Amino acid sequence: MRIIQKQFSLPAHRRGFHLITREITRQIPELAEIQAGIAHLHILHTSAGLTLNENADPDVRRDMESIFNHLVPEHQPYYVHTMEGPDDMPAHAKSSLLGHSVTIPVTDGRLNLGTWQGIYLCEHRNHGGSRRFVLTVLGE
Repeated sequence: MRIIQKQFSLPAHRRGFHLITREITRQIPELAEIQAGIAHLHILHTSAGLTLNENADPDVRRDMESIFNHLVPEHQPYYVHTMEGPDDMPAHAKSSLLGHSVTIPVTDGRLNLGTWQGIYLCEHRNHGGSRRFVLTVLGE
């Protein structure tokens, strides 16, 4: 069993849902040596999340942003944690709804994603800054 683990950062993305599959695979060229295994990607932040979704039509990413803004709106009178701005508490809630990691099978040296699947960075802050990740691959 081989274990590969890397920590890295991606530059700041504007608020929204962003395909980062290519950026992630560039971080780990050793993936090509894994015939069968698992890749686990974890974001080290509480105001951004990760998910898998449609990688072809950019309207899906815009719609996802709209849906999450509707589900968890800003400026609610019941928010107590407000010192970091009106987008902060909603960002934490959205991040919890989506989660902070994705696990993807590795087959023949590649992430085994569906035809229309991609990894999304879900940036919920207006000015979130660069984001740090841990990528762990286990396989043979």
